[in-house]
Amino acid sequence: MKRIHLFEFEDLKWFPNWIRICMTRLIMVMHKKFNTSEDMAKLLAKLIKQTNTSKIIDLCSGSGGPMLDVISHLKNIHKIKNVELILSDLYPNLEAAKRINQTDDSISYRTIPLDATNLENDTKGILTMVGSFHHMKPQVARNILVEVQKNNQPICIMEINKKFPIVLWWFFIPLSIILCLFITPLVKPLTVKQIIFTYLVPIIPICFAWDAVITSGRIYRMEDLDVLLKGLKTEHFTWEKGIIKGSSEKIYLMGHPN
Repeated sequence: MKRIHLFEFEDLKWFPNWIRICMTRLIMVMHKKFNTSEDMAKLLAKLIKQTNTSKIIDLCSGSGGPMLDVISHLKNIHKIKNVELILSDLYPNLEAAKRINQTDDSISYRTIPLDATNLENDTKGILTMVGSFHHMKPQVARNILVEVQKNNQPICIMEINKKFPIVLWWFFIPLSIILCLFITPLVKPLTVKQIIFTYLVPIIPICFAWDAVITSGRIYRMEDLDVLLKGLKTEHFTWEKGIIKGSSEKIYLMGHPN
């Protein structure tokens, strides 16, 4: 594989969770700009019909990600009315969980940490990972795919296919800092803390810019997915990968029992 697995601030255990939450809110803004929800809903509508399963467990949800809008699209555009969504994260956003758990009976956010690399027995349904699979090192990523196939569990993975040439990384980091300054007013909820540590003490833009650029080197490209899937394809389980064109290019990987 040609991917480069440098560190991201979001992955560090000691990283302050309030900064992590501020960054995941920025990521939600980016997903809206990239129409991630629409593309993910199309894939999930197909997967729901193939598996006759309408319970979705989203891994690494952060502040909710695009999955809240995905459920809206599934219900209103794809006419799948009985869909259920459970959000989860290794570092749950308890503020978002409180808000989400009070709004819609079909959507809930686990307040207990859930490790995507060590799933529990009650996590049965369609697993989703949106913009989070790149956080897994190759052996861990491979283990996740092996485990879901072993358990006959459907999964849908999507990543924004960002391509920053390594030689230009130091050029894109300041550009990403500037981008952060522009999109912060679109964050919901926009807190005083997010404003202060964006414009007065720019900790959030620096961390956001670093992670955004480093993600480019971590993304599993199509050929990398072939390596991860080597030996997994059987007549009892189907894997499908592809690229979605649009406002942004996205790579996806879906698996389901036959």
